[in-house]
Amino acid sequence: MLTELHIEDLGVIATLDLVLGEGLTALTGETGAGKTMLVEAINLLVGGRADTTIVRPGAAEARVEGRFVLDSGDESAGHDAGTEFVLARVIPVEGRSRAYVNGRLATVATLAEIGARLVDLHGQHAHQSLLGAATQRAALDHFGSIDLTPLREARARLTEIDASLAALGGDVRTRAREIDLIRFQVGEIGAAALERDDEEAELDELEDLLAGAVAHRESAQTALAMLHDDDGALDALGAAISALGARPPFADIEERLRNSAAELTDVVAELRDRADGIDEDPQRLIEVRERRQMLRDLRRKYGDTLGEVIEFHASITERLAELESYDARAEALEHERTAALRTERAAAAAVAKLRRASAPQLAAAVQANVRELAMPNAVIEVSVGDDPGDDVTFLLAANPGSPPLPLNKVASGGELARSMLALRLVLSEEPSTLVFDEVDAGVGGSAAVAVGQALAKLGEQHQVLVVTHLPQVAACASTQIVVTKHVHRNVTTATAIPVAGDERVDEVARMLSGMHASKSAREHAMELLDRRQLPR
Repeated sequence: MLTELHIEDLGVIATLDLVLGEGLTALTGETGAGKTMLVEAINLLVGGRADTTIVRPGAAEARVEGRFVLDSGDESAGHDAGTEFVLARVIPVEGRSRAYVNGRLATVATLAEIGARLVDLHGQHAHQSLLGAATQRAALDHFGSIDLTPLREARARLTEIDASLAALGGDVRTRAREIDLIRFQVGEIGAAALERDDEEAELDELEDLLAGAVAHRESAQTALAMLHDDDGALDALGAAISALGARPPFADIEERLRNSAAELTDVVAELRDRADGIDEDPQRLIEVRERRQMLRDLRRKYGDTLGEVIEFHASITERLAELESYDARAEALEHERTAALRTERAAAAAVAKLRRASAPQLAAAVQANVRELAMPNAVIEVSVGDDPGDDVTFLLAANPGSPPLPLNKVASGGELARSMLALRLVLSEEPSTLVFDEVDAGVGGSAAVAVGQALAKLGEQHQVLVVTHLPQVAACASTQIVVTKHVHRNVTTATAIPVAGDERVDEVARMLSGMHASKSAREHAMELLDRRQLPR
């Protein structure tokens, strides 16, 4: 629901703030006062085309802002009741218009997408959701309580099978080329016999050992000589132990030296064994280096790590098996597709049957309403195309002898607006805010009362704004806003003010008589307002 509207420098409006409520709100005023500018402002908020000629003379830009609050009847996906949207549109004299959603820059397309769920305009503006083929189809499905789940599931299954068939491979040549490539890749990686993703670290240590074998052995021999040769570390420790022997003050130190000598003897033995185990093996070194280069090449082609290469090998091995078993797999999928297509066609036929059964009922309900809205000879049809009947079109013949035409081909803005009103009376759907302009064009007398009552009834489920020149319509509204224009120093400015009590009686009287309230006009105005038992 549109709760607040702010306008700056739009047409004859310098600045305007409106707080709007639920139910039916009538926008009234003299011809040319600026009522249509309010509708234009809402149209801009929901992504309508911006024309720089609507910027107030002397201003650099026009600005429109609107606060929308979702109620429990809104079906905007992903948003709960109470969620607020603040939409804004700025139209500069020079340059492109700018759009904002909740204070952030947005594209006009985004504004239109959000606006389509919040507002529907009926009349001379192009923003009318019920003119869209998809919306008309959804409206018929909603009216007929048509369950599309079996059809959607059948179509999803067909899509899944087609994707599996496409993934098997293209034509024979394409498949043959892919098989050759994957066989080469499988063979190349398989020949490496990769088992561990940490092999490169082990090879790095082994290469270092082999490449430095001579230096390693020489270092070990030098260390052994320093520890074990005559006058080496072991001999020095032995002499120290002998020097302290039988000297009670140094008994504990002598014991520690004996332990150190034993440990050093073990170190010498281990050092000798390890040095003896290092062999100079040039051939093995070549093999290690070749292995490391091969692993680097595999990583360059198939993954950043050996682990990724191993995973890639597993995936292409599986893909190769699919390609090599193409004929059998393709035959199985074709059988599945035939069965799925049979299911889809049966579901499509069932949906089309329900749509064709519901279409005349929907047309009759809408036609009954539209004939009460100053279109007594109107004929409404709902056309349903071939199975599954996705091509749904609402048709209108407004006058006798005229062929029914799609609603978007109807020339008269008033006829189109009243047709939309009749549709809305039958279809209780989103969006929650409906705006009608020209709905009372060419209407008077009892038909005007019917239009007003229809709008009031629609206002029980939606927020409805209507631009009207008919007092019968205005009297049916729960709120009436009067748009007036004033000229000061050759500058025209429009204002919009809610009226109630005597002020509202005066406005309805003006609409009745075409002049400021006469006694009889005021009495008639009060009668209209009292008849609806609405606040004056």
